[in-house]
Amino acid sequence: MSSEPAVRNLLQGARAYLSGPMDFVASRAHEKKFGWRNRVSEFLGHCGVTVFDPWHKPAVRGMRAYGEEDIKTIEVREQWTFAPGAKGAAARARCAATFGETVHIDLRMVDISDFVIAYCPTNIYSVGTPHEIIVATQQHKPVLFVSPPVHFPTLHRLEEHAGNDPKLRELVEALKTEIPIRENPRGIPSLWYMPIVGGENFFDGFGFAAYRERFGWETDHTIGRELDNPPVRPLLPFLETLTRGKYPQRWSRRDEDFKPDDDWLLLEDVLEVGQQAE
Repeated sequence: MSSEPAVRNLLQGARAYLSGPMDFVASRAHEKKFGWRNRVSEFLGHCGVTVFDPWHKPAVRGMRAYGEEDIKTIEVREQWTFAPGAKGAAARARCAATFGETVHIDLRMVDISDFVIAYCPTNIYSVGTPHEIIVATQQHKPVLFVSPPVHFPTLHRLEEHAGNDPKLRELVEALKTEIPIRENPRGIPSLWYMPIVGGENFFDGFGFAAYRERFGWETDHTIGRELDNPPVRPLLPFLETLTRGKYPQRWSRRDEDFKPDDDWLLLEDVLEVGQQAE
């Protein structure tokens, strides 16, 4: 019999919340059914993690359907108005109250999670995601921040197609200004995020491609992009190291070396802690 200690899965029994844009994605229906959360949830489930996905919120005892969110949830936004007076104020109050439940339950899921995974491409506007990231960091829990490269290959093809057509080139340039369109080929996150999240918690992709066969994932456009531009620091392999007992590290500027990341306070089972105390 081997005397070597068993490998400890640090993620066993942990809880994770999946944060990321939902409002201004290209298609809420596609995002809910095929988005990144589905694969990450499956991966984390195999690691022994309880996953909180805002597309599939847990039931709340005594409050049926509280804060539920689907592909039509944001339709209440159409009731918004800037009109002055009682009528305008009532419409704005309805919008705020309707989505207030969603804000409440999503932040509650952040509260009861041990860590947060946040997907933050720099080309998608999001407000809830920064709010959730800040709440998590204020609670001293790690945020694993995925900032993928942002490319617009179709735009480049359109620019080539414009060729020597001055009118078409003018329209393309106007479009780039109005949207605006700004590529981020290295996936560099906002400077504001860097001190909040911490340098060792940034990743430039998920690394789905390496796990295709294990989980039976089809090669869609998401995996295709990673195959064309393999992530330098993918998230899933990092998570897998935690299941093998490797404790997360952070860089200490004082010591000029890696030290254990003390935001990773994964508490033991309550019963187990009680038995040790006895």
